[in-house]
Amino acid sequence: MGYAEHFSLANIPYGIASGGGHAKPAPATRLEDNIFFLADLDLQIDPEIKQTFSQPTLNALAALPKSKLRELRTTIQTALRDPATVSTHGIPADQVRTHLPVVARGFTDFSCSTEHLQNASEAMTGARSLPPAALHYPIGYGGRASSVVVSGTPIVRPLGQYYSPDKGHGEGIGFGPSQAMDYELEMAAIIGRPSRLGEPVAIGDADEHIFGVVLLNDWSARDLQKFEMTPLGPLNGKSFGTTISPWVVTLEALEAFACEPPPKEVEVKSYLRDEKARSTYDVELEVEVVRGGTATRVCTARQRWMYWTFRDLVAQQTVNGCNIETGDLLGTGTVSGIGEGHYGCLMEYKKADGVAPKLEGGEELVWLQDGDEVSFSGYAGPGVGFGECVGVLKPNLA
Repeated sequence: MGYAEHFSLANIPYGIASGGGHAKPAPATRLEDNIFFLADLDLQIDPEIKQTFSQPTLNALAALPKSKLRELRTTIQTALRDPATVSTHGIPADQVRTHLPVVARGFTDFSCSTEHLQNASEAMTGARSLPPAALHYPIGYGGRASSVVVSGTPIVRPLGQYYSPDKGHGEGIGFGPSQAMDYELEMAAIIGRPSRLGEPVAIGDADEHIFGVVLLNDWSARDLQKFEMTPLGPLNGKSFGTTISPWVVTLEALEAFACEPPPKEVEVKSYLRDEKARSTYDVELEVEVVRGGTATRVCTARQRWMYWTFRDLVAQQTVNGCNIETGDLLGTGTVSGIGEGHYGCLMEYKKADGVAPKLEGGEELVWLQDGDEVSFSGYAGPGVGFGECVGVLKPNLA
């Protein structure tokens, strides 16, 4: 499976797994290339924590107070420092299947990167611009939680309507499988502790509500999206599939890589003024596309480039009184930078001067083809990473 260097004692991620004598999915953690089911470890810990180890999702565990989760993390670290425990309970990762870590009832896709917004604007309109609200708060829309899947799940090319170059289709509108399939390099915060309806979460309390972070690929059908965007935004162009990585990395593991976000260009309102200076994380992200068995790295980017932070997303989601629930996903939107090697989606290459990335062998990567595999990876630093978030695009046989 690889990525052993991402999972040291400094990480201790959480996931849901089965295999190695465990027929039913259950909470687990990973150390290097070994998987450990939490129920197998003889952890001297609060019974309230232990009772979550038999659940088929991480929701019950994620909902615990952060004080109990910090206790669990340090207890696991102590246990896995013992070579006897590791040899007795470790199961090779290639003998284990990972599952969707949480059940999400809500998914909000924000747009935290001003670079992406400007690149996308230039690709769609020919001019670099930002939406009016983009510097005042993280803008977002309600995604579809029912189609969130775990890494490794195939994604079927969606059907829909789109502007057709063939004017024989009615008024220039075609219908069929999308002809402009794209990926979006994102990360997402997973909500742990819920909030109450009508009660905004203060930005200083946001970390207490974030269980951890995953990689996220918000697959996009750009032709469907282009036709439906006005006036209510994306629906069918996005809702057919969203892939997340199987291991949830905690904020405690990422704290060693905390850093300052970019400075704000305009003064924000009080609910978004964060007194925590190092409020984001320096995570190095990569995108690989595999076509015909050959892998090509097509993008590198860093989470620290994002104008808005995970803490900002919690504050913005709840400022109007909207409650957040355990398992909810708050996505960052596409992580992009300046320059073509740092574009977090293929749409950004459609600028007037854009040049499509070339795959190994010289073929241009214009849009994704059936059979293409898209793999994201994320690495914060020594011993702390996310592994991979991977999906293969399957043809629509309808």
